[in-house]
Amino acid sequence: MISSIKLPAVQLQVAMGIPLHRIRDIRMMYKESPFGMNPIDFSSPKNPPRPHGHCLACRITAENPDEGFKPNSGTVQELTFRSNQNVWGYFSVQASGGLHEFADSQFGHCFSWGEDREEARTLVEFTDIQLIFLFRWEKN
Repeated sequence: MISSIKLPAVQLQVAMGIPLHRIRDIRMMYKESPFGMNPIDFSSPKNPPRPHGHCLACRITAENPDEGFKPNSGTVQELTFRSNQNVWGYFSVQASGGLHEFADSQFGHCFSWGEDREEARTLVEFTDIQLIFLFRWEKN
């Protein structure tokens, strides 16, 4: 997308002790030979990487704005999300699942990619996410 690298894969390789300049995706991003061994001067590279597009991330949370965005718990009755090429999401609950009172209020992410920020924002704004969530309200 933005850099054409698979970030989780690179993170695992770094965690395994592989230097950045030896990782194929990083070398390709800096227009170096994919299987080369020469170090890359990341502070002033010969071929600085150029980002392509814009990615926007939206947090999906169960919070009550009237209570200072205090987390809410409840049951998910329905969750419908259809990804497409430029909009995708991940959720930690499913239909007939739920959030308990000790869980983090964030239960999903929605991402969009566009050529610029406005396109990415418009794509996520018009994405059809249907969520029916029954909250447990506690009286003070």
